[in-house]
Amino acid sequence: MSGFDLTGKVAMVTGGGRGIGRAISEALATHGATVVVCGRNTAPMQETVDAITQSGGRAALMPADVSDETDAVRLRDLMTAQYGGLDILVNNAGIDPHYASMEETDRSDWDRIIGVNLTGVFNCCRHLGALMIARKGGSIINISSIAGRIGLKRQVPYGASKGGVEQLTKSLAHDWAEHGIRVNAIAYGFVETDLTAGMVAHPHIAPRLLARIPMGRFGRVDEVHGAAVFLASSASSYVTGHSLLVDGGWTAA
Repeated sequence: MSGFDLTGKVAMVTGGGRGIGRAISEALATHGATVVVCGRNTAPMQETVDAITQSGGRAALMPADVSDETDAVRLRDLMTAQYGGLDILVNNAGIDPHYASMEETDRSDWDRIIGVNLTGVFNCCRHLGALMIARKGGSIINISSIAGRIGLKRQVPYGASKGGVEQLTKSLAHDWAEHGIRVNAIAYGFVETDLTAGMVAHPHIAPRLLARIPMGRFGRVDEVHGAAVFLASSASSYVTGHSLLVDGGWTAA
């Protein structure tokens, strides 16, 4: 049996309806997992579920706002009732950077980004992770960013949120190793999705970014999901507390 086989596993992907989240959802299903797609916008979630099921996979959707702790509790209860637990949690839900200097950043901007990108990860780890503790095993994958590793101009709240995700991942890996739960992160660079289309096509921003990427191009959605399959599967059974960079070499400089 392949070490990447996820047959019989139940996975949840927050923010799983679009972009990288959709790619991860489809990849986990392709490798045999039953995937629960979670998010706030039902339409793209349903499109992802339909795409998975039409390809012969198993998937369902559960609408939720991960920044709301009561929604995280509801997700835990639904997963218990419908699937008996959870094996893989991908905390992908997030808000893109708010491009502004500190003096132009309102407290509401800060609260909104931290609320989803960091508190949302905390909420889901705390409540959905309880299902993994009960099963004495599981894999949690927190989606981070190069902004959590290096400073990026005019992205203070976003960078702070992703830096928090990086440290949450390391600390939780220590705490939950005794329960057989592995906790890792994936730190993405700039990837072409519908959410980044404006940036990728921008005549001034895009060339500046590309000049910093050793591979000379943005990542494609079809090449960023392998890291998640690896960290979700037994192929990474001795990997925990790690943040895997998928950035075309940006942080190698």
